Amino acid sequence: MLEELTDYLWIFVQLIVGYNLVVPLLLFLAYCLVKPILPNSTVHKNGDYAVIVTAFKYTGQLPDVISSILKVNYERYLVYVVADNCDISGLGITDTRVIVLHPEQILASNTKSHLYAIQHFKREHNRITIIDSDNIVHPEFLNEMEKGFKQGFDAVQGRRLAKNLNTTYACLDAARDIYYHFYDGKILFRLGSSATLSGSGMAFTTDIYKSFLDDHNITGAGFDKVLQFALVKKGLRIAFIPEAIVYDEKTAERAQLVNQRSRWIQTWFRYFSFGFTLIYSGLKSLQWNQFLFGIVLLRPPLFIFLILSFTFMLINLLLGSGLAAVLWLFALASFIIGFAIAMANTAVDRKIYRSLTSIPKFIFYQIVSLFKIKTVSKRPPSTHHTYTSKLENTR
Repeated sequence: MLEELTDYLWIFVQLIVGYNLVVPLLLFLAYCLVKPILPNSTVHKNGDYAVIVTAFKYTGQLPDVISSILKVNYERYLVYVVADNCDISGLGITDTRVIVLHPEQILASNTKSHLYAIQHFKREHNRITIIDSDNIVHPEFLNEMEKGFKQGFDAVQGRRLAKNLNTTYACLDAARDIYYHFYDGKILFRLGSSATLSGSGMAFTTDIYKSFLDDHNITGAGFDKVLQFALVKKGLRIAFIPEAIVYDEKTAERAQLVNQRSRWIQTWFRYFSFGFTLIYSGLKSLQWNQFLFGIVLLRPPLFIFLILSFTFMLINLLLGSGLAAVLWLFALASFIIGFAIAMANTAVDRKIYRSLTSIPKFIFYQIVSLFKIKTVSKRPPSTHHTYTSKLENTR
């Protein structure tokens, strides 16, 4: 009896890990068969945007991001720069569309900075968009965001493209983004669920976002994980507009990679249980958006389930379970095919393709990050980026 229970448990554990390998390909097949599912909600009126840019300690890249925002082909917006614990004496910003806010007390929190900006709005904006201090904004960003709101959505996620491909780490980071944007953005949204939020390049109706900030006091990384859960739990869908582009700085150095991934891995362990809540809620209320989104939230970081998959395949080989090992081989092959599909459906720089040979090294340093998640709270709450780029260099 005990041996049978052990066998069933072993099969169950393998299924829990293995389904992550085949789900992307299944979702793509479904994506090819269905038409886009749009909401039945009221179309929003024209947007007046508050563009919130947050900076913590470092201001070196603020001139570039502000310059790119001021070049957007849209009229009704103001830029609110929250310079938290920053020296702003050398910014020299004179454009009246930019309001630089310097909190008297250190906030050290994205959501607190956003709330601080809202409390200092110069007029009543009906849209809020969040931009990181290391981003560069495409001139059509706000016009493209408007398309999501005009379709009736209250939350919209744009697409973050790589601002820099100057190292192998940056290229692999960009490849990861391509994969997630394709499956967690384009495909999920097409199938009637929600796009996952990326932390920047996203926009919301002011009422929705202000309500979220009033109800949640978030400390540490992962505010976007809590936000997307709160929105989907409320029954809202997050639209994905791939033409709404911001250029995001990729991690270019080993130390950056380890520091950033430690925070991201800790965030997944902290919030992955949201997936169970949404799956249950989706089944109970027959909400496809919640159910499918919940399944996605349970997925661990790529390197974790890839390592477990290879490990389980080897264990089956050692145990003489040839059929199970072959099934794992097919599952891994389906994941590779799914990854290749994402790349093939995206304009990809040759540097990114060349970097794929360094995936084992990339995974190794993420393993290092995994063992450093306990020390995340002792490190700076943000990654210090140093790469500078004008918009014309990112096209």
